[in-house]
Amino acid sequence: MNKVLISVAPVASTDKNIVPADIAAEVVSCWQAGAAMVHLHVRDAGGNLTADMSLLAETLRLIRKESDIIIEVSTGGVSGLTIQERCVPLYSELVEACSLNVGSTNLGKAVYCNPLDDVEYCIRELLKMNKTPEVEVFEIGHIFAMKEFMEQYNFCEPVLFSIVLGHKGEAPATPQALAAMIQMIPAGTLWGITHANRRDFSIIAAALGLGASTVRIGFEDSNYLDANTIADSNVPLVAKTVRLLQAMDKEPMSPAEARKHFNIFSR
Repeated sequence: MNKVLISVAPVASTDKNIVPADIAAEVVSCWQAGAAMVHLHVRDAGGNLTADMSLLAETLRLIRKESDIIIEVSTGGVSGLTIQERCVPLYSELVEACSLNVGSTNLGKAVYCNPLDDVEYCIRELLKMNKTPEVEVFEIGHIFAMKEFMEQYNFCEPVLFSIVLGHKGEAPATPQALAAMIQMIPAGTLWGITHANRRDFSIIAAALGLGASTVRIGFEDSNYLDANTIADSNVPLVAKTVRLLQAMDKEPMSPAEARKHFNIFSR
């Protein structure tokens, strides 16, 4: 398969001005530039994680009105929300996929808490609502935990993992860490790359060379276009990812191709 899903996570955690029309317009521009999926969080007007879907619901309505991009919403993020509150996007008809976090880790000075009882609650609700999971793994132990969950629960195949590297306190964004994580990914599944605090595209290029099926890009992870240039929107980041794919004789997937490849329709 020489096609790759580009996912855009357009909203930085430091953004304190959440305006649905602005986010939706940015997402539509990223879709036009080659993104097949958008990754969003449930936030209030000040950018805080919340269980109130009001602003996100409006954002998703505007996105769907103008594009067929796959809509993925996170069930995670560092906050004081309960797992029940974190799972509210699972019940939206416009949400097709959700991130699934299967273990705790340090993220900078914060502790990202995902105790296994909470993980199982999220899995049960996700499967009940027929949402496609993207399993975010920050450490090798997270991959092993998900492998055990796959033996207990009937996930739709292929299960998609996202290898997350680069947060301070978790697996580093190095070729060695990337290779170790890839070796742990279960057979018969697919995987992609998210590089937090990215300053260049070298780890993304390495992951693509090793068979990544997805690449996540966007202000949630980094606004650096290269070591000396900060992008003023998410669109140049998507465009550069498309050029990187083309330089490697690959192509970005359309949303329709991605839905078929990752079996998002079979829900």
